[in-house]
Amino acid sequence: MLSGVRVLDMATLAAAPLAATYLGEFGADVIKVEQPQGGDAIRGWGVQRDGVGLMWKSLGRNKRSVTVDLRTTDGQQLVRDLAARCDVVIANTRPQTLRTWGLDYASLAADHPQLVMLHVTGYGLSGPKSDRPGFGTLGEAMSGFAHLTGEADRPPTLPPFMLADGVASLNAAYAIMMALYHRDVHGGGGQLIDINLVDPLARLLEQSLLTYDQTGTIPHRSGNRWDISAPRNTYRTKDDRWLALSASAPSIAQRVFRAIGRDDLATDPDFADAQRRLGRAREVDSIVADWVSQQTLAEAMRVFELGEIAAAPVYDVSDLIDDEQMAARGVFVRIDDDELQSMLVQAPVPRFSQHTGIVDALGPTLGQHTDEILGEVLDLAPARIAELRANRVI
Repeated sequence: MLSGVRVLDMATLAAAPLAATYLGEFGADVIKVEQPQGGDAIRGWGVQRDGVGLMWKSLGRNKRSVTVDLRTTDGQQLVRDLAARCDVVIANTRPQTLRTWGLDYASLAADHPQLVMLHVTGYGLSGPKSDRPGFGTLGEAMSGFAHLTGEADRPPTLPPFMLADGVASLNAAYAIMMALYHRDVHGGGGQLIDINLVDPLARLLEQSLLTYDQTGTIPHRSGNRWDISAPRNTYRTKDDRWLALSASAPSIAQRVFRAIGRDDLATDPDFADAQRRLGRAREVDSIVADWVSQQTLAEAMRVFELGEIAAAPVYDVSDLIDDEQMAARGVFVRIDDDELQSMLVQAPVPRFSQHTGIVDALGPTLGQHTDEILGEVLDLAPARIAELRANRVI
């Protein structure tokens, strides 16, 4: 689908490189620029096996790694030359640093006005915090997510995974595609895309904004309950498992009542009416929790499935891998790898009727494709490449 699109990924860690990963899954040629000493920090982040970073192996899929020291004049020129031969450049270095290196959008677009550049930062390219460093954790805190997550009498809760980075990467990937569409279909030029780690996640927490603006109320933590829907929670079963249930649609709540033998509640105005039911949400929650606690997970799920109720078991990762629905859709694929022999990874998520996402290879070793890229893309002679290596530019 994206064959012929070349992407220069000179970002590090998660949000920006993950946007490049999505493009590579559908055919874009992604060139990963890394510092010769250590490379992308994601290589050393998280769980390692035999010194190999597992997250890097997945996030670096389908990319070609070239090492260039961006702190050297020759290295900066190499990257400018590579950018001039790419459709998209992806960066997350602080704005002032990119300007110093001559690798900011204004500098690159002067030579390549058709260039689409994604610049992911902690706070955005404008505003008083624009040059501050930022990580996903700060986005999860400032967006309102942590404030709303957790039990009412417990501290704000941060997610144990890359939530802000992941949400930002999805916004970034579709923004790149819109910019390419504008350029290639409508005949527009290139442009700069400004994505930060706060705004995309805050957009998903819009209910808080709307509630505060129109009612003056600031929503607070309520555990797994949600003050716009009841019942909605996680419930412990007799065999010490958990299931999640959501009755966001009014008809689902009445099905729940009937399924658990409480037909009286399905016709009681205080429980049948969606708005009045919210006033008795804790009572509703207690009734459902009590019924679930007397069933095994299998028994409860059987009743809810027969009643066409939106419920699901709370899975750990082994449960998820073993689920028949995941297997039927090929959600996980095992990929051979020279360093790890093989690894099970998430398959590309979007499903198209005409195309299939690919995982050709897991993340390469540092600088694995340096000679290949410099020779193929920049047409550098082997002697020049050897000179750059001797001077520690690559």
